[in-house]
Amino acid sequence: MRCRTLFAAGLLVSAGVAMAADPATIARAGAPGVAACSSCHGAAGEGQGSFPRLAGLDSAYLARQLDDFATGRRANAVMSPIAKALASADRQALAQHYARLPPPPAATAARGDPAGQRLAMRGAWAKSVPACVQCHGPGGRGVGAAFPALAGQSAAYISAQLKAFRDGLRKNDPQALMRAPASRLSDDEIAAVAQWFSVQPARRPGGDP
Repeated sequence: MRCRTLFAAGLLVSAGVAMAADPATIARAGAPGVAACSSCHGAAGEGQGSFPRLAGLDSAYLARQLDDFATGRRANAVMSPIAKALASADRQALAQHYARLPPPPAATAARGDPAGQRLAMRGAWAKSVPACVQCHGPGGRGVGAAFPALAGQSAAYISAQLKAFRDGLRKNDPQALMRAPASRLSDDEIAAVAQWFSVQPARRPGGDP
């Protein structure tokens, strides 16, 4: 009888470990061994500085990035240990949590860089660089799990990721679709297109801009 009781208790403990924690709690306050997401990404997932906006991004895209950080397919000194410490269910729950949050409004007073707009909307075909919106959707608002929203994203973050693709430091793009065009962009072109996307309106949950 005592053995059966201990076995049942063990199952309960195991079940408790396997259960996902509340994603809002992880986002706000963290979990054992996991820093609060808000400490870098903002209280509402709005992003700050070189830390990206998470609010309103596609949940499947967010989940895939967390899984890539956890498995080492995408490397980052801050995110990799956090993602590894999270259970798969927690990563999925956090992705859904942030996907449901509304992104912050666009910086309507800011003007987009004209050179960045040309790259975003038309590309640079003389350099075999297609328009960003061909993959990332109208206005750069994202297309499913493969092509994340760029509109309303931090310019510092967009710049850092384009340079990481260009320099071979980031390699988790589907079918290597980002590495080739990024390798043909100069620092000035990267800065221009990043600035332009950063002041564009982001899609809100439900598809409304």
